[in-house]
Amino acid sequence: QVQLVESGGGLVQAGGSLRLSCTASKSIPSNNYMGWYRQAPGKQRELVALITGSGGTNYADYAESVKGRFTISRVNAKNTVYLQMNSLKAEDTAVYYCYCDTVLSEYWGQGTHVTVSS
Repeated sequence: QVQLVESGGGLVQAGGSLRLSCTASKSIPSNNYMGWYRQAPGKQRELVALITGSGGTNYADYAESVKGRFTISRVNAKNTVYLQMNSLKAEDTAVYYCYCDTVLSEYWGQGTHVTVSS
């Protein structure tokens, strides 16, 4: 069982920045995915960004709506994944969930609220 603990959400004005952090209770192999999803009120949960590694190189995938504004990164030694969010828009308002997968299962964090005021 893996527990994921998020932090860093909050209220920010449009155009501002926030950094989300998520730490896993166990080591997640670098070639397993870690990342972020979000769910806005009345909408389905959607992918924001995922990161995985191979041969010492990390590979990231982003939703089109956040490309160029959000950056995902990962520190394997700390079992932690980050999401740097810049140029935030009102439509980025959502609950952001940390995610990881292992050989056995997928795991989700409890979620952290991000509210962007316009």
